[in-house]
Amino acid sequence: MTDLTVTLAGMTLKNPVVVASGTFGFGHEYGEFYDLSELGGICVKGLTPRRREGNPAPRIAETPMGILNSVGLQNPGVDEFIRAELPYLKQFDTRIIANISGDTPEEYGVMCEKLSAAGVDMIEVNISCPNVKAGGLAYGTRPELAAEVTGIAKAHSTVPVMVKLSPNVTDVTEIARAVEGAGADAVSLINTLRGMRIDVNTRRPILKQNTGGLSGPAVLPVAVRMVWEVSGAVQIPVLGMGGVATAEDAAQLMLAGASAVAVGTACFADPYAPLKVRDGLAALAARQGLERVSQLTGAVRPW
Repeated sequence: MTDLTVTLAGMTLKNPVVVASGTFGFGHEYGEFYDLSELGGICVKGLTPRRREGNPAPRIAETPMGILNSVGLQNPGVDEFIRAELPYLKQFDTRIIANISGDTPEEYGVMCEKLSAAGVDMIEVNISCPNVKAGGLAYGTRPELAAEVTGIAKAHSTVPVMVKLSPNVTDVTEIARAVEGAGADAVSLINTLRGMRIDVNTRRPILKQNTGGLSGPAVLPVAVRMVWEVSGAVQIPVLGMGGVATAEDAAQLMLAGASAVAVGTACFADPYAPLKVRDGLAALAARQGLERVSQLTGAVRPW
């Protein structure tokens, strides 16, 4: 039997497959299909300091090989999550990763304190959010902004801090190095790519917000390339994501340098996708004679 355990920022996962933030809610719906303890980890829906209703509909649109979304971080707020959702998730033998978004660095600090005290296993910091103090520039587009919010998150957290990198930048390694320098314990990538669809008859964008984030199989090659670049640029571990629907997809991200992988959009089409990816990775590793699935990490042989 191939050993499926992996380590991410000092945290042991029973297998390398977690579910990506924004695609799994807080687990209730998927828990009706299988025991959530089967997962390596659950990255919960993005949390903000206060309740958010999200953007007006339409806010999801299909595309060839993926979807566009502009859901807008609809969530009950961090306090309500801790009160009503976290106890449910703690029933399961899996790692709980809290994804957080804020308008100011101070908001990230407050959420890190609350979530650390509440007992989550890791915090994923979403730096694709606009910094209101910096005129709406996304934290993830400027190294100094990314470093600032990372440093504050680390200062207020007692659990590992992972920073989720945006692909909507010229050089993702520059941002990765900045957050590593500010103390990040890991990075996750990629977040969604900005995209747009237009109805040619009404001449209006299909999404009410005009643009949205593209996810799904179409973005996998971008994710593999960026994971490969980042894993070669920093010493901290990488959680790879973006278009994973099969074990072979996940293996590509691990070969590129990811210690673990996240399954997101594929869950909408098949609730069992994360478990199929896990079992497929085990079979792939066994076929290749590996004792541990972690031996895939960084094993790509570039030309």
